Amino acid sequence: MLTSSNLRIGNGVDVHPLVKGEKLILGGIHIEHHSGCAGHSDGDVLIHSVIDAILGAMNEGDIGDYFPSSDDKYKNANSQDFLNEIVTKLNDKQWAVMNIDSTVILQDPIIKPYIEEMKTSFPSEWPISIKATTTDYLCFIGEGKGIAVIATCLLKKI
Repeated sequence: MLTSSNLRIGNGVDVHPLVKGEKLILGGIHIEHHSGCAGHSDGDVLIHSVIDAILGAMNEGDIGDYFPSSDDKYKNANSQDFLNEIVTKLNDKQWAVMNIDSTVILQDPIIKPYIEEMKTSFPSEWPISIKATTTDYLCFIGEGKGIAVIATCLLKKI
């Protein structure tokens, strides 16, 4: 039986500037593009926002509590390693992902051809939706200066 005591919802948001010459990594996938995310780690805004959504649902803080950008240990780190650590925490705390819904907000490049491959970076038992939208050339994202992701996660106590 599902009750409010064994269901939790969390959200995550991550935003990074796009910089020419940087690699664009989204959902663990390298996407060929002239610009990529500037960040302390690999700047994978999709994985970062999903991690924040999971941690929020567990009431366990945020990504900066576990992988602070002030720690050189995480400089250029692979965000997939961050996700693996959070999956272990999720399992240890006996939570299961019921659903993750995410929206990547990016003017260019079009990421639709990469979405199914991105999903493979997450545990196969997770129902995850990855959508993409633009800002129709409005604000810094529309000008190609940044990228944002919003993610929502529903957890169930095992």
